[in-house]
Amino acid sequence: MRVGVSHTNGTMFEQFSSGYYLGRLYVEPTDGDRAVMQRAQHEAVNEQLYADGEGVERLDLPLVMKLGRTHLPVHGADGVPGQTLAVPEETLEAAGIDNPPTLSEVLLAKEEVASQLISFEGEPC
Repeated sequence: MRVGVSHTNGTMFEQFSSGYYLGRLYVEPTDGDRAVMQRAQHEAVNEQLYADGEGVERLDLPLVMKLGRTHLPVHGADGVPGQTLAVPEETLEAAGIDNPPTLSEVLLAKEEVASQLISFEGEPC
């Protein structure tokens, strides 16, 4: 089963395991203090993975991605290229990413896993 944020190159994430989807994103450093991706793609993934289709739903909740050895909340932002994950420099180092920008495999936590990780890490929703 594919989870699809449709764009010209197909689907951004696909089924990987019971707790994660697998995707490939360009990972680049950012001067910001948190990990971000293009707002429209962030909202589309949020809607497909975390929304249940009932009533008014938030599409700005952080997505939880695993990059290398590190789980991180990912927010939407303007000015980020499509299919790109912009990550603070110190987080890149902790994740073991040596030569950004680079195309990297990224795990995207499914809703249940994301909720557990966010509550464990203390990231506000």
